[in-house]
Amino acid sequence: MSAGARKPHVALLGSRGIPNRYGGYETLMEELAARLVERGWRVTVYGRRHAVPHGLTEHRGAQLRVLPTLATKHLDTPVHTLLSTLDAALDRGAPFDAALVVNSANALFVPILRTAGIPTALHVDGIEKRRAKWGRFGRFVYAVSERLACVVADALVTDAEVIRRHYEERYGADSVPIAYGVEPRPLAADAPVDDGRSVLARLGVEPRRYLLYVSRFEPENNPHRVVEAYGRVGGDMPLVMVGSAPYAGRFIDEMKAAADDRVLFPGAIYGDGYRQLLSHAFAYVQATEVGGTHPALVEAMGYGNALLVNEAPENREVAGDDALYFRAAEPATFAAAVEALLAASPAEMARRRTAAAARAERLYSWPRVVDRYEALFRRLVASRRDLK
Repeated sequence: MSAGARKPHVALLGSRGIPNRYGGYETLMEELAARLVERGWRVTVYGRRHAVPHGLTEHRGAQLRVLPTLATKHLDTPVHTLLSTLDAALDRGAPFDAALVVNSANALFVPILRTAGIPTALHVDGIEKRRAKWGRFGRFVYAVSERLACVVADALVTDAEVIRRHYEERYGADSVPIAYGVEPRPLAADAPVDDGRSVLARLGVEPRRYLLYVSRFEPENNPHRVVEAYGRVGGDMPLVMVGSAPYAGRFIDEMKAAADDRVLFPGAIYGDGYRQLLSHAFAYVQATEVGGTHPALVEAMGYGNALLVNEAPENREVAGDDALYFRAAEPATFAAAVEALLAASPAEMARRRTAAAARAERLYSWPRVVDRYEALFRRLVASRRDLK
């Protein structure tokens, strides 16, 4: 970029916003935005008023634009994305050169950006219509959005080969495959975090003496099945269930009621506390069955965790052959996998941890991920200039 040239300006829309306090899309927005800024891009991240700390206008070099929404299960995302795309399309003070919209349900709003002359990529994530949390109408909306996504965006982004093939084989649609990344920053087990103590001390667990599960507490992520199956495992090792979910209070209450005393529910944990738990777990549990590449699994690998993974094509694509696999719908398979790790020698556990970290470094480093997004944005910016 020549001295004095205007920095290309990218809008990131469709998530709850940053700092990340929720899940995969928010992790992507935060890490991608910060790294693009370091590379000389100007980045604006749209966020929701109920999710972004009050008064925050910038985070890690990225500008934040916080807009209202209707914070209900079915209206939160579409209302906020509608307002965000209108805001971006009408902004003449600092016009955007390109945009990334996440969530296939937001396909309906992509034409607003394109009509305003903003080339737009749409990140479609997994096959959302299969998620159990959606009723019949919600699944219908996602099915329509999936088809619409193939025609309204300048580029589709898929985060797993399984999802790329789905769009190619079902709709004949090309996509740019870009997964999530990890940049491990291990934290000492006794390092103080938010409340002045380590998370391990607060939970009463010891390094390499707890299993770790991290995900939103929704049916297709199978937290309830993990809790149920753990009841079949002997011994006293704690199972730390990190997560929460809006609009799922009854489901979560029933899951907690079914858990034994070894299962801990600390709620959602982010930042240093999350890093600390990832740094010292005995093993990490990934029980998801819907979606593409799950950021939490990539992060667990990067931090060198032995892996217990639900058998699903997209999970096997990420974790490879060094994970132990189970079937979430069959509790006995999870119990057997846990007990196999508990019986493993220290040398075997070290081998599994080293293999996971090496695979993450080879396939899922953030610099590699951002390289691909930057190349995509450069193509979008060039296409906009060609149209002028």
